[in-house]
Amino acid sequence: MAATKIIAICQSGGKFEAGKDGCLLYKGGDAHAIDIDNQMKFNEFKVEVAEMFNIRADAMSIKYFLPGNKKTLITISNDKDLQRMVKFHGNSPTVDIYILIEELAILDVSNMPASRSSRTTLSEPVNTCLPDGDHDTNQIDTSMDIVHEVSPIVPLISSNDEKFAKGAQQWQNTITGVGQRFSSVHEFRESLRKYAIAHQFAFRYKKNDSHRVTVKCKADGCPWRIHASRLSTTQLICIKKMNSTHTCDGAFATTGHQATRSWVASIIKEKLKDFPDYKPKDIVNDIKQEYGIQLNYFQAWRGKEIAKEQLQGSYKEAYSQLPFFCEKLMEANPGSLAMCTTKEDSSFDRLFVSFHASLHGFQQGCRPLIFLDSITLRSKYQGTLLAATAADADDGVFPVAFAIVDDAESDDGWHWFLLQLKSVLSTSCPITFVADREKGLKTSIGEIFEGSFHAYCLQYLTEQLFRDLKGQFSQEVKRLMIEDLYAAAYATKPEGFQNCMESIKKISAEAYDWIIQSEPQNWANSFFQGTRYNHMTSNFGELFYSWAADADELPITQMVDAIRGKIMELIVSRKAISDQWETKLSPSMEEKLKRENQKTNSLQVLQSTCSTYEAQI
Repeated sequence: MAATKIIAICQSGGKFEAGKDGCLLYKGGDAHAIDIDNQMKFNEFKVEVAEMFNIRADAMSIKYFLPGNKKTLITISNDKDLQRMVKFHGNSPTVDIYILIEELAILDVSNMPASRSSRTTLSEPVNTCLPDGDHDTNQIDTSMDIVHEVSPIVPLISSNDEKFAKGAQQWQNTITGVGQRFSSVHEFRESLRKYAIAHQFAFRYKKNDSHRVTVKCKADGCPWRIHASRLSTTQLICIKKMNSTHTCDGAFATTGHQATRSWVASIIKEKLKDFPDYKPKDIVNDIKQEYGIQLNYFQAWRGKEIAKEQLQGSYKEAYSQLPFFCEKLMEANPGSLAMCTTKEDSSFDRLFVSFHASLHGFQQGCRPLIFLDSITLRSKYQGTLLAATAADADDGVFPVAFAIVDDAESDDGWHWFLLQLKSVLSTSCPITFVADREKGLKTSIGEIFEGSFHAYCLQYLTEQLFRDLKGQFSQEVKRLMIEDLYAAAYATKPEGFQNCMESIKKISAEAYDWIIQSEPQNWANSFFQGTRYNHMTSNFGELFYSWAADADELPITQMVDAIRGKIMELIVSRKAISDQWETKLSPSMEEKLKRENQKTNSLQVLQSTCSTYEAQI
């Protein structure tokens, strides 16, 4: 997905001073640059900043100035704030961001107790070395102080080997000495990181590129060094020099504050595969127990996101694959419609899917009744799932179509969804749509499905009533009003409706007025012109929504495919069940018909005209 990109110059450690004109000037501190775009999530950005400045993600606030205004700092605290900031500075290549932190947010490792006595970790001679087989013939430069990267993690565990965390014990020999070979620089770095965890020391990179790595112990004066470089004409990395003696006392041991995302991901990936709901707080506890490393919540969350992407594929790539995915869906399911649209910047906008099996089943076997509802997705890029479901012959949920839209707050999303639904439904009879009246659907339904009806969802109507009246009633009073409101909705004659409304008026004249103005012709049986088959709420399709909720953390293509699989299973299982039916109607409907028939025994039937009868109790 294409995105608006901007360079954020993040500054921390300085202070603001007010100029004569009232503008704030930032002086001192450090600065780092990071690429951001309008698709970046706030938590990702916050963790990235925390790692850059070595501060706790939960103990900082992020501020910026609006263009042309240096007097008021604006806070970034969620995804929308971050997106607005990118939008406001869309005409500028950079934006200044200020990181304000609490005094205790910066880790102080100087007072941490020593966790390792001085020792030689390996038995090979200290000065053993091999000549580099490539262009790198430099000796380890002990005078070089440029730090490219600090060792990310060192455990807080006892110096006694028998107390080492179980998980770290297996890493004590990941580095064995001079001559050891690795398939890539990445493999060497990972092995070195694990080795440092197992032997409880911190290190820093002095050279770190695609063909050579030079590392020293982080403690000043400690002689521990290692140097590895690429073997000539190969991708193999070989340890060429190593001084394995430590003279430090472990005073530089830290928590896992700088734990790399990739390291956390590599640790949890297999468990995440078996337990998709593996929570960040459980990751924190498990890694502390297994490896003696204390992570914070955001490190665990970020590592989980990386592991999920490694297991499931890239979320961004999934969006770019949507056109091809839609094409293959329609190719494999003739008569179906799968289509997606993008915004002006080529980022994702909307996706609509309706399978031929669903369309054929609705038109041939369902009543002309469609429930419209939506759920917010928890996926990385959020969005909203819009769904159209129907009731099958046994009053079970029957999915008709669904969409994923990026503009759920706009009525345009529903309007677009109904346009696509209209294009695939060939039925000529009027359809009753049961939906929330607050989604701007009234106009769209009337324009797109001429002659159809919009029945307001009674549950949403009730919820809105008490929201608008702002909680002025006790729970007991609310219960009585809900009973009267539902009785008014189910009443078959205007007289019955009015009697129920009078009961509400005695409780609250304000509630009575609100209900009268809520367009009863769209929800009360005695006035509604369409047929809703006794279905009064739009949340009929909860089974379908649960499928989406179970899959909404997957990349969009996998989520759609998971829903497709559920629809397929539903159709197959219901066919198997209905094949056993021996009655004309479904067994549950036959039983319902019998119960209703028994109630007629006490009725007196009077003939009004040749073809009209009146039943009296």
